[in-house]
Amino acid sequence: MIYPIVKFPDPILQKPAEPVTVFDDALRQLVEDMFASMYDAQGIGLAAPQIGISKRLTVIDLSFQKKPEDKIVLVNPEIVAKSGKQVEEEGCLSLPEIRDRVVRAAEVTVRAQDAYGKPVEVSGTELLSRALQHEIDHLDGILFIFRLSRLKRDLQLRRIRKLQKAGEW
Repeated sequence: MIYPIVKFPDPILQKPAEPVTVFDDALRQLVEDMFASMYDAQGIGLAAPQIGISKRLTVIDLSFQKKPEDKIVLVNPEIVAKSGKQVEEEGCLSLPEIRDRVVRAAEVTVRAQDAYGKPVEVSGTELLSRALQHEIDHLDGILFIFRLSRLKRDLQLRRIRKLQKAGEW
């Protein structure tokens, strides 16, 4: 099933998601649906709140279907280590057409569970590091525009309001 992507300012995007406690076939189907929804929307990462589901679940595929073995499923993820600094442009499926440079850790390590409840650990640098941090932010109710300076954030929020007024959002 392809879920529609929830857009800002939907309230579900700005509240912390609920921990996953049941690891069953329904969860694994949701994971498959999330990958399908992410690919349909041309994304490389998707958090459950972005499809209207308040669960601490995210999927990432930097290869965009080219390398199925690179698909990442993180249930109840937590960043346990980070180091360095990088500043790169980010976008978000829930903020279409909005892109800006965001400061993130250069390297992160995340502990989580897979779709069966087994512990997993993922470390990443560069784009994977940014994707992990971006998706976990979603699970914490934080959108990348709230990581921008006040001036840049206000400019982006004004742009969104203008698009909403024009019926283009």
